[in-house]
Formats: sequence, C-alpha cells, structure tokens
Amino acid sequence: MFDTSLRRLKDRIGEPLAIRMSRVSPILISMLALAVGLLATVAAFKQQYLWALGFWILNRTLDGLDGLIARLHNGQSDFGGYVDILTDYIIYVSLPIGLVAGAASEGHYLALAFMLASFYVNTASWMYLAAILEKRAARNPDTQTTIVMPAGIIGGFETIMAYGIFLLFPAQVTLLFSIFGALVFITAFQRVVWATKSL
Repeated sequence: MFDTSLRRLKDRIGEPLAIRMSRVSPILISMLALAVGLLATVAAFKQQYLWALGFWILNRTLDGLDGLIARLHNGQSDFGGYVDILTDYIIYVSLPIGLVAGAASEGHYLALAFMLASFYVNTASWMYLAAILEKRAARNPDTQTTIVMPAGIIGGFETIMAYGIFLLFPAQVTLLFSIFGALVFITAFQRVVWATKSL
C-alpha cells in the first residue's frame, strides 16, 4: 500500500552506499539476501526469535539494495528481476514454516496453511495481471520494479512489518497468521475488482 512512496525514501537513504558498490553484482546481493533469509528461518525454527528478527531485517535491507545498485549502475536485467522475486518468495514461505515447525501445534499449522493459501491466490491475482499490463505496455513510469502490478492493502512494506510482528510475538502466530492471511485475500479481491473495471 505504501511501497511506491517508501521506495523513494529507501532509495535516498541507500544511495550513498549503493554508489560505492559499482563493482558488486546485484544478483550477488540477491543471493546474499537469500542466505540471510534462510538464517532467519533456521533461527525461527530454533526459537531464537530476536536473531531471526535481526536476520529478517538484514534480508529486507539487502533486498532493497540489489535493485538500487542495478538502477544506479545501469545493471538492470530481466533475469535479475526474476531472481529477486524468486528469492523473495522463498523467504516469504520458508520463514513462517520455520516459525511454526519450531513450535508445532495443530492450530499453528492450520493458520499457516490458511496464510500460505492466501499467498498462492494473491500471487495468481497479480502475476497474470502483470503479464497483461506488460502486453498492453501499461507500465507506470513511477514504478521502478521489473514488473508492475496494481496496488493492494498488503504490499512489501506491510509484509516486512507483519513478519517482524510474527517474530516478536511467536506465541500469537495462530491469530497473527489468520489476520494477515485474511488481509492478503482482501488484497487479491481488490485486484479482481481492479481487473473487472480496467481490463
């Protein structure tokens, strides 16, 4: 919901560092972000929640840095964008699984299944739309990401915050996963409404 405006702020903050990293491959940063995200998953599984939170924040920081480096040093590529979204999704899925597997209960697994189902539906709601918008050359000039999608109530910033809350309040993940999954389903529905009016 706030991704476009916050991306500009993030880029201003990260630009001094990214300018100095002209020799660093953006894909290398994406892979480093993946490794750090997997460390967050392991820490969550071991119930080392503050470590998991620290690794999660570092993962998101690196994820913001790879695209900025690519843009500043003319290193943008379709493959880089593909790697970026793929590694994001690996962590979006693995971290809550690690969180639940480390403190397993039937309620936790049911809430996890509900939330991951919402991700599945939401992904379908925007990826196909992104392909249609690309086909129609309907790119928004304000969008700096490889693909463009209609915004919804849940975006990247909201996901960062939600995962942080999951790690700060692990005893409440059944409720938290259920709330977040419901919001993601609402986001998917928003895109269906948008598509009904726009396509």
